[in-house]
Amino acid sequence: MTSRAMSRRTFVGAGISAAAAALAGCAAQGPAQPATSPGGTTKLTFCLDWTPNTNHTGIYVAQHEGYYASEGIELEIVQPSEDTAETVVGSGQAQLGVSFQDYIANVLSSSPDTPLLAVAAILQHDTAGIMSPKELGITSPKGMEHHSFGTSQMPVEQATIRTLVEDDGGDYSLVQMVPVSDEDPTSALKAGMYDSVSVYEGWELQQAQMQGYDVNYFSYISVDDIFDFYTPVIVVNPDFARGNADVVRAFMRATTRGYQMAVDDPSGAADILCAEVPELDSDLTHASATYLAGRYVDDAPSWGVFDRDRWARYFQWLNDNDLVENQLDVNAGWTNDYLDD
Repeated sequence: MTSRAMSRRTFVGAGISAAAAALAGCAAQGPAQPATSPGGTTKLTFCLDWTPNTNHTGIYVAQHEGYYASEGIELEIVQPSEDTAETVVGSGQAQLGVSFQDYIANVLSSSPDTPLLAVAAILQHDTAGIMSPKELGITSPKGMEHHSFGTSQMPVEQATIRTLVEDDGGDYSLVQMVPVSDEDPTSALKAGMYDSVSVYEGWELQQAQMQGYDVNYFSYISVDDIFDFYTPVIVVNPDFARGNADVVRAFMRATTRGYQMAVDDPSGAADILCAEVPELDSDLTHASATYLAGRYVDDAPSWGVFDRDRWARYFQWLNDNDLVENQLDVNAGWTNDYLDD
């Protein structure tokens, strides 16, 4: 599998997502069963959400440092091509992968029997926010009035911006929505394609700062904690997990060790990620790794743990705003059962 051309920006919030539609047709294939080598090693496939980045550091560290091997696992890391990670995992082409709570919401809403289950939070809190050129003075959502916003045109994103602006006492109708594709946000802002855009603090904001580009930035969760949902997460095909619980727990033990190194030694973890994925920009990777080191565990009792109320709160917001095809069970789609106590 090769790099997926479609980014999170162009996928999020499509109501009935392409992934969910595809999964509805292929779930009957059943979960991929792990292959066992003559030496007793279990072979697993792990599907990234798109190209490798610092969200995936713990996976690559665990692979490089032999943590999976010590658990008897031979791991193949793949990237989806025309399909999404949700399709690849849900259809059984891979046992595990990377997804997001809002993606899972789309899948559960449009195809509730689809096999997809979140088993670990890679980051404890959402790191998305709004970035804009400093000279425009957009320091809060209300400041987006009479300015343009680069939008994916997806219902969830637009409902999010509306909520943020109105929470801040602004008028959402005064925000000009400009469709965007997949261009680099910093380059697009420099070119004046739009005045503000949604970015991730751990990557695009770090990139702007490294380029010496003066920007304003505010996070979604600093305005409304409803948007403190889980992004990204590790998912498993639950049919596979039910029959191979010990294997999933072994995978999670090794992965936890990988992310703990990313917390304890971000520079060393970034070195490993760059060695495993040499096409990454080393300076940006190290800056991002340093930022994320404090976000992998943050205020959680340990890496990967989900908070039931926070998960349910975001699903309830999707229900209340009619952003899903069918009403969600707000407690569905996740578990802490495969993490060590």
